[in-house]
Amino acid sequence: MDFKLTKTQMLQQELFRKFAETEIKPIAKDMDEAEEYSPELLQKLQKIGAFGIPYSREYGGQGADILTYTLCMEEMSKVDASTGITLSVHTSLCCPCINEFGTEEQKQKYLRPLVDGSKIGCFGLTEPGAGTDAAGVRTEARLEGDYYILNGTKIFTTNSGFADTFIVFALTDKTKGPKGMSAFIVDRDSEGLTVGPNIERMGIRAASNCEVVYENVKVPKENLLGKEGQGYKIAMTALGGGRIGIGAQSVGIAQGAIDEALKYVKERKQGGKPIGKYQNTQFKLAECQTKVDAARLMVWRAATAKDNHENYAPLAAMCKLFASETANEVTRVCVQLFGGYGYCREYPVERAMRDAKITEIYEGTSEAMKMIISGSMKV
Repeated sequence: MDFKLTKTQMLQQELFRKFAETEIKPIAKDMDEAEEYSPELLQKLQKIGAFGIPYSREYGGQGADILTYTLCMEEMSKVDASTGITLSVHTSLCCPCINEFGTEEQKQKYLRPLVDGSKIGCFGLTEPGAGTDAAGVRTEARLEGDYYILNGTKIFTTNSGFADTFIVFALTDKTKGPKGMSAFIVDRDSEGLTVGPNIERMGIRAASNCEVVYENVKVPKENLLGKEGQGYKIAMTALGGGRIGIGAQSVGIAQGAIDEALKYVKERKQGGKPIGKYQNTQFKLAECQTKVDAARLMVWRAATAKDNHENYAPLAAMCKLFASETANEVTRVCVQLFGGYGYCREYPVERAMRDAKITEIYEGTSEAMKMIISGSMKV
């Protein structure tokens, strides 16, 4: 068993780290304050190939593995969790639906521009009355001639403010419940598709996250993903892999907070010496780093299992559960170490603490993760 990264992975990790430090960190606070993601930053992410890391070169991707993708997620999320979730929804949720279930025609038309970053994707599953209970989806799609007519409302659709390609889940046979759900590829410029304003949130405020209304949207029948009734399977497959990305995002948020705290405790003096010289401070940071390293290894384990085509779903649930809870605990400790300054928006640990909370909620709540894990244990 080898816990070391390959030389190529280490070089990629360094590239991601330098990009995050030079291109994202200087504007992260301003994006959070404005609650708007930088279009210029999207273009820069495209140029370094960040949107297609684990996808085949055949379709314009980087041809790397899932583990390399988690390295990118961690480095970006260290300085800005909004960038992390922007990448995650595109790479872990939207693209896999087409990559794993799409026809060759769909891959050429939609997957290629997504993985080369010339187009951005989003994932429309959650509704006002259907969150963790994805089986509660009410959006419908009925076939009329050569088109499906789509009607319904999705909420918390990350990237929807600027996405070009929407993966949308709707019932094609509402009498069958989850087995009547299907998945569709929908173009942003489709008539009847309306994206609402950005939803005001506590954290990941720079990410685009809107309500999307579909009113008699005509979707060509060739844009059906897989077969009718496969939508629930497609959604759960994507979410299973997406949790690895959220685990990596959580690790990044926590490690970023520790890095900022380390700098602060070496400079801040109390009682005539830096607070980092006090054993209480040292022990708190030691506990935080130990948990973050454990979470990182769990993310790597899940990513490697997915790369090896093993049963990764329970491992993904475990890494997301542990990493997200670790991120919340660690950011709270780091804010405390900063004292009153930690509560001020001048310092990034305040933003990290706000951003961390959502990792316990989206792409499956902590409670849902425990259901998946206990289910795999055949309790």
